[in-house]
Amino acid sequence: MSGPATTASRPSIIQLSIKEKSDLYTAYIPLFKEGGIFIATTRDYKLGDDVYVLLTLPDETQRHPITGKVAWITPPHAAGNQTQGIGVRFPVEEKSRTLKAKIEELLGPNVGASRATDTI
Repeated sequence: MSGPATTASRPSIIQLSIKEKSDLYTAYIPLFKEGGIFIATTRDYKLGDDVYVLLTLPDETQRHPITGKVAWITPPHAAGNQTQGIGVRFPVEEKSRTLKAKIEELLGPNVGASRATDTI
């Protein structure tokens, strides 16, 4: 057989445990309709890459599995001393809507506040 292989690469798996609400605030991406999360990483990703995230929220032991896509990349040495990493957009599914609601409930009135974050 000739031609490129048709097997897709497996998504990378990232375990992200957020201990403090302030860390959740700086990582959460309310701009995305289904929500999203910033993950500090030095690994090389491309836009559209699939990422499997096991997310643990503050004061929880449960891990929330999310298969998202890289929606933006903050490169090393970015302007404004932004943390290097990726923004992962949650998929359009009920699990994402539930997780987004849980995050926004945890953050309360802080969602969308004007404090600096690691996100856009």
